[in-house]
Amino acid sequence: MRYGCGKPGARLAAIFCAWALAVTVATAGGASAQEVLRVGVVPALTQGQTRIGIEKLQDHLASELGRTVEIQVLSDYAAVVEALGFGHVDMAYLGPRTYVIAHHRYGAQAVVTQLIDGSPYYHSYFIVPHDSPLQSIDELRGKQVAFGDPSSTSGSLIPKLELIRRGIDPDRDLRALHTGSHDATALAVLNRHVDAGAIDSAYFHLLIRRGQIPEDGFRVIWQSEPLFQYPWAVRKNMDPELIEQIRAAFLKITDQDILDAFGASGFTIATNEDYELIRQAAEAFGDLQ
Repeated sequence: MRYGCGKPGARLAAIFCAWALAVTVATAGGASAQEVLRVGVVPALTQGQTRIGIEKLQDHLASELGRTVEIQVLSDYAAVVEALGFGHVDMAYLGPRTYVIAHHRYGAQAVVTQLIDGSPYYHSYFIVPHDSPLQSIDELRGKQVAFGDPSSTSGSLIPKLELIRRGIDPDRDLRALHTGSHDATALAVLNRHVDAGAIDSAYFHLLIRRGQIPEDGFRVIWQSEPLFQYPWAVRKNMDPELIEQIRAAFLKITDQDILDAFGASGFTIATNEDYELIRQAAEAFGDLQ
């Protein structure tokens, strides 16, 4: 498995730095170089939380597909989009926002997504400390607010669009910071480093179930409409037979370490049409220009 390096947002530097690192490859009986499936991933939580699950996923895919699989952990969503677009990876785990960008720019196609408690939907939340006087996001003007990765759907795009709809400019009317991951956002709110934070509902509840944050330490002051879950997308013109094999391999996953790495209870088929709502939001935010 490869681990990305460099600071978030340094697209090309992150890509080439990741490729310069050592690789641990899960193999399936002497596969040739042409049979390698290269996968790019950006963990939604910090890398230490997901390493075991990603290693097991690599082994599972290699076994099910009968070919070498390399999973490369990159530094941010932008790096994964560029890696997919320029053919450095064949498949990528993307946020919904970065998927619609990858589809728009490079013809990437969604093939599967995770289920959360049996559903392929989640929400964006704004959370505050449990005893915060804030009751609504209309009160966030002038406050310190944490967002996740700048390319995140639930940690950046959707909550910022909601603020704009309410007449609050996230760049001018808030003291905003980007934590880079959902667990970092939750801890920033819990430890009162910020007044509020935007977070993925599925990962928020996963952190509570794991006992990493206390359920009674927070209040949710805003919830978005349902959003379709993070897709696994393949490069343009991938062999349809391989796509179906990949889908079948994901649908067989029951290993809890793999599921927990993605906050999932299972996986299901996804298509480009499932992300129309996100495409509209990304277009409104200027992502598809």
